[in-house]
Amino acid sequence: MVRTTPPLLRVNRRTALSGLALGAAASALPVPVAARPKGPFQHGVASGDPDATSVVLWTRATTSGPVTLTCEVAEDLAFSRIIASQQITTGPDQDHTAKWLATGLTPGASCYYRFHFDGHVSPVGRARTLPAGHVERLGIALASCSNYAFGHFHAYTAMAHDPAVDFVLHTGDYIYEYGHDGWGDEVAQALGRRHDPAHEIVTLSDYRRRHAQYKTDPGAQAMHAAHTFMACWDDHESTNNPWIGGAQNHQSATEGDWETRRAASIRAYYEWMPVREPGWPGTPGPDGREFWRNYVLGNLASLFTLETRHTARAEQADYAALVDVAGDAEAIARFRREVIDAPGRRMISERCEADLAQALRASVAAGQKWRLIGNAIPIARTDVPDLVALGVLPDPFAPDAPYSDNALPNARILALKGRAGLPFYPDTWDGYGWARERLYDLARGAGAADLIFLTGDSHSFWANSLKDARGRPAGLELGTAGITSPGDFVESGFGDELSRRLDTAFAQHIPEVEWTDNMHQGYVRLDMSHDGATANFIAVDTVREALFRPFILNRMEIGRDGDAIRFA
Repeated sequence: MVRTTPPLLRVNRRTALSGLALGAAASALPVPVAARPKGPFQHGVASGDPDATSVVLWTRATTSGPVTLTCEVAEDLAFSRIIASQQITTGPDQDHTAKWLATGLTPGASCYYRFHFDGHVSPVGRARTLPAGHVERLGIALASCSNYAFGHFHAYTAMAHDPAVDFVLHTGDYIYEYGHDGWGDEVAQALGRRHDPAHEIVTLSDYRRRHAQYKTDPGAQAMHAAHTFMACWDDHESTNNPWIGGAQNHQSATEGDWETRRAASIRAYYEWMPVREPGWPGTPGPDGREFWRNYVLGNLASLFTLETRHTARAEQADYAALVDVAGDAEAIARFRREVIDAPGRRMISERCEADLAQALRASVAAGQKWRLIGNAIPIARTDVPDLVALGVLPDPFAPDAPYSDNALPNARILALKGRAGLPFYPDTWDGYGWARERLYDLARGAGAADLIFLTGDSHSFWANSLKDARGRPAGLELGTAGITSPGDFVESGFGDELSRRLDTAFAQHIPEVEWTDNMHQGYVRLDMSHDGATANFIAVDTVREALFRPFILNRMEIGRDGDAIRFA
């Protein structure tokens, strides 16, 4: 493990950058949007969901009524060599979003695109197709948990100017559903970034407005203009902790039918994101809930993204059932056996499993070096150690427990989990032991027990070495911190010193955790070649100020040990 910190680089979010001091000089980039554009293209442009010869191009026109836009694709930034153009009709039924699947492009090549409407020209975007044949190296930026209320999307700005990034993978929580009475609003008031609309989003109109707000952030616009986007969703694109029959943050008595709300959130997602529409080439089929993809990155790697919310997930385990039996080891063991690890509690659908197995077999047969899984939620085993007995967490049940009123309940919950040895969260793969083993067995059966899971959701950086239930290597996990969402220990009110001690204790006492950090926001960049791979954990020093400093918090090399992969 190598920890490096480059020289100080102060970045003004309103100023274009030439590079991030994270690699070589940047190649030609579209000029990042310095402020919300005037005219009809107020939400920028985006490209995404690529294959070797096609890519989705997206924008939105701020106008009314049915309209027609023109999209141009060129080989050069000056648009002197236009290679394709298309008229796109949109209107209120699509919330005036416009999307075109540009085809017939050159594999592994960059192109530039822009939209025309009513005498106005959009910002310029750069798009990239997937490579074919031999690929020497590739860099993927991993993003997650971009909560508008908690601060500026500086990590997106950093990605936009990181010359080693070829594609961006966002593993979910691209938006958050909360209203002014929800999580983060105190910070949002101080920053002038309160959610719109003011209430928790439920209807199609609500979800559209929230997506529109998020795409006004200059960092988001710069990232989307600079890099082609890949994505899977997590929970907050709809609401907190959904499963196929409902969600923790959906109350039918006041918020109506769950399936109606879910359908509204999914429709708005497809409208506002640069992803292929259900039924387009490269998708599983016409059901919009089946949002998974297989990206083939030449002879170097494959990336398969999972759908873990709306097609199969069983209801989450409820730790509240253990409050009265916290000291009963037999009851805890029974809960783990009969609930957490109960057979049949699915995370992904049978169709997703079948497509994943086929993709992994094809990757192994093609001799690709790396097999990546875009994974919304952590998969490593994170049974909480007894932090009180270890002397890490002051006993929150002691009469003189040194906690604030806000932190005390969180400390008690953490202490109870540690005393019982329960998973950190039951909403992650940790709460679905049978499903996790089924996934590991599927991969092993395909000859691919060397997966790298690219994970979001937790608001923390992770480097995890995975094992199956029999102790056999099952790959590695790279987890990214939030773009803005704060780490759980910090957000629990534990303070910086205790939060750092808890990070250290998790790494020292949870077998699968090599390193973790919940103190920063940022992104992970995975650099891959045929000789090895490097995980760069890139942090920003603030999300609440206009000036920020990006730096490499940690760097870990990845190598092979026979058929397995490991941190070097």
